[in-house]
Amino acid sequence: MNLGTVHVASRFCGPAESGNGGYVAGLLGAFSPEALEVRLRLPTPLGVPLAVVAAEDGVLELRDGERLIATATPAALELEVPGAVPLAAALEAASVWRGAREHVSPQCFVCGPGRSDGLGLTPGPLLHEGRACVATPWQPDASLAGTRGRVRPEFLWAALDCPGYFAVVSDSRTLLVGSFTCQVDDVLAVGERCVVLAWSLGGKGRTFRAATALYGDDGRCVARAVALWIEPRARSE
Repeated sequence: MNLGTVHVASRFCGPAESGNGGYVAGLLGAFSPEALEVRLRLPTPLGVPLAVVAAEDGVLELRDGERLIATATPAALELEVPGAVPLAAALEAASVWRGAREHVSPQCFVCGPGRSDGLGLTPGPLLHEGRACVATPWQPDASLAGTRGRVRPEFLWAALDCPGYFAVVSDSRTLLVGSFTCQVDDVLAVGERCVVLAWSLGGKGRTFRAATALYGDDGRCVARAVALWIEPRARSE
């Protein structure tokens, strides 16, 4: 059953030619009140109508014609998050963000240094509660507003995406989001000064797992996520 159609505007790219993984996952998240695990199977094309289809067993599919772009299944997100990082500490961490010097996707909507209309996240390293993490401040602007001055949920998902990349690798290699599981616990107001925290959950071979959490200005956890990041095989492999 077709549930509706979504478009990923060029503004919301990750790599310049396809949608940001967290944002795309968040578009699917809007179709379910439950936490979802979204598996991104193909790069999401920009500026074309994409169908959201209800398949069997509660699975949602994102389709570009016959091409299956992503699937989403209900998931229980078991992730304990640490206490909130003070804004001053996040600002200090962001001041040494390595992405300002070298960035694999400078046009990324979430963290691209080449963007003036993106989220502007700059996750830099810090030690928090004895754990190596990255953190960045974030103050969402009015272009992200939904109803009653609140940030639309898909932008909460997006904000939880790229910080995980910087938490799992210390160089500029290319990683792609294979799956993204997110739970939104609260609302966030436009203009609210908040912090995004990310930390590694370990990795093996070409795969890495990252956890992310978004905290409001009062320290509450607004949303949290776990992502699987995959390093693509070299063309010669």
